Amino acid sequence: MAKQTPLYATHVRLGGKMVDFAGWDMPLHYGSQVEEHHHVRRDAGMFDVSHMLALDLDGAGAHDLLHKLIANNVDKLTVPGRALYSCMLNPQGGVIDDLIVYFFRPDFYRIVVNAGTADKDLAWISQHAGNVSVKPRRDLAMIAVQGPNARAKAWVALPGSQAASAELKPFHAAWFGDALIARTGYTGEDGFELMIPAERAEVTWDALLAAGVEPAGLGARDTLRLEAGMALYGQDMDEQTSPLEAGLAWTVDLAAPRDFIGKSVLAARRPEKQTFGLLLEDRGVLRAHQKVRTAQGEGEITSGSFSPTMNRSIALARMPAGVAAGDTVEVEIRDKRLKATVVKPPFVRNGKVLV
Repeated sequence: MAKQTPLYATHVRLGGKMVDFAGWDMPLHYGSQVEEHHHVRRDAGMFDVSHMLALDLDGAGAHDLLHKLIANNVDKLTVPGRALYSCMLNPQGGVIDDLIVYFFRPDFYRIVVNAGTADKDLAWISQHAGNVSVKPRRDLAMIAVQGPNARAKAWVALPGSQAASAELKPFHAAWFGDALIARTGYTGEDGFELMIPAERAEVTWDALLAAGVEPAGLGARDTLRLEAGMALYGQDMDEQTSPLEAGLAWTVDLAAPRDFIGKSVLAARRPEKQTFGLLLEDRGVLRAHQKVRTAQGEGEITSGSFSPTMNRSIALARMPAGVAAGDTVEVEIRDKRLKATVVKPPFVRNGKVLV
């Protein structure tokens, strides 16, 4: 039996096409995935992301726990509400999950983990927590409001929220009563991710709808994040993949003297592969698991799709070290080899094509 978010009935009422995603009933789209994609790039769209899990870490050892568990450095977090993206690694340097950490006090952090890895993450963190309280917050709903007009429309929908959040910089969050407003997202556009008590999810969604924010489903979320060059757990990284090979070296702090789980392996091993973007030059659609032929050897597409913004096919691909932006490679699609150009992602950010 698939789990349901507090907004399940709302999605059904709005005609959402419900599908199973990581064991949750979630809307794929509400009629047109492409139109939903364009709403986010051009105006404002919203996603139910309540299937993801917030975990509150509370206790004097919370800072030291995160020092040990994540590859990025929580010492960067000095202002309350500041957020940090990181990977959590196993001892072999593979990615257990990618997550966001919110800092409020040295003894209190909130982290948000992926739906498909939530149980595994909770068990792993609890195993290392010691005296730190690890509290799953399934009493919260999460709504991502994304697009160039997202913040302005969210302020209309949530009276009083502008005073709390207008000065937020990207990757910062602020409390609005018992809700958390974070200037984060997974689309390459500006906007907020709202964490609110589950019992207020429906009324908040309907207020955003009345303010002109269009509902969007998993399909648009995937094409938006791919255009933004953002990795998807389980496709672009997993427990067998190092963040250094998944295009996430910028999230790994090997320079600081602190130790973290997986650090010694990453420090000792030179990455044999690297992740770049691909632009298909011939007709076709790039998809995950298609083989990529390069002068340095074989690679593989990890995420691929048609880009509604660019009107062409794009992908993220893991290829041998030595491949560089500007190279021409060949992708095997239905027994054909089609030409593609190697580029450095992101493809699109803030409505602008960058490649």
